[in-house]
Amino acid sequence: MYVVTGGLGFIGSNLIKALNARGIKDIVIVDYPEKLENSFWLDGLIYDGLISPEDFLRKLKQTNLSIDGIFHNGACTDTTEWNGELMMQQNYLYSKSLLDVCVTKSIPIVYASSASVYGASHNNCDKQDLNDLRPLNVYGFSKLLFDEYVQSLLVSAQPMSKVIGLRYFNVYGPGEFKKAKMASVAFHFIEQLKNNRTINLFKGSHGFADGEQLRDFVYINDIININIWAMFEANHSGVFNAGSGNARSFNDVANILIRLMGEGVKNYIEFPESLLEAYQSYTCATQEKILHAGYSVKPTTLEKGLEDYFNFMNERK
Repeated sequence: MYVVTGGLGFIGSNLIKALNARGIKDIVIVDYPEKLENSFWLDGLIYDGLISPEDFLRKLKQTNLSIDGIFHNGACTDTTEWNGELMMQQNYLYSKSLLDVCVTKSIPIVYASSASVYGASHNNCDKQDLNDLRPLNVYGFSKLLFDEYVQSLLVSAQPMSKVIGLRYFNVYGPGEFKKAKMASVAFHFIEQLKNNRTINLFKGSHGFADGEQLRDFVYINDIININIWAMFEANHSGVFNAGSGNARSFNDVANILIRLMGEGVKNYIEFPESLLEAYQSYTCATQEKILHAGYSVKPTTLEKGLEDYFNFMNERK
């Protein structure tokens, strides 16, 4: 049996699809039942049941559940959320409790970290000295805190189970359309283009020209491939970057989509003052560590990923 926390979400539901494709059907989703209003995400997927995070953790502690591995993607993912208590409870304390049980019971766990831990650094590498990292928001801090806890376990003593953290960069692709404001810029740009034939981009900021802020945009299929590798093929614990390894501008994304649409224009809007101190203007995943660990699948190019996503969005309508 495999467990997918956050299984009703974007990445979680895509993970279930990938597990089903491998012939794995004994899957338990850990998420909040009220999210079943978005159950269309699970159309065609096979799984055994749904349990709340609190109930799952309690049963995991008190019983000898037979679990082959846990994909831990459940978290508060709103990067604009400044409620520190909420972030600490959902993203750090819960994850810490879950990890402690996994280590004790020898259950492999692959968990979602985030590129937000790098903050404003233009050196998005797999740093071992986590004290060098300076997240720009509470979300990033909560993820960094858990990474630090994982690293402390790996340094002090070899865990009894495999523990792998994946620092997701800017993930886009099918399944994210219920994320509202937290959906990728690819999603929002496609919607703007279809509705108004105009894509809104930020004017220059943080030393970058209009629309030239750079991000590592990584297609959902690549993120799923990395998760599958981490659970079934990786031999060593650690925290790895999960990105494309390429920094591309928002202008690049807009230009590709306008070309796919066959029409459209770009419009530059003022950069919000509220984001000035909490905005990553550059992300790019260095990949030496994950490649050295044995991951070898080439990432989807931005052009190919956006084409697939654009076609999916058109078919969905």
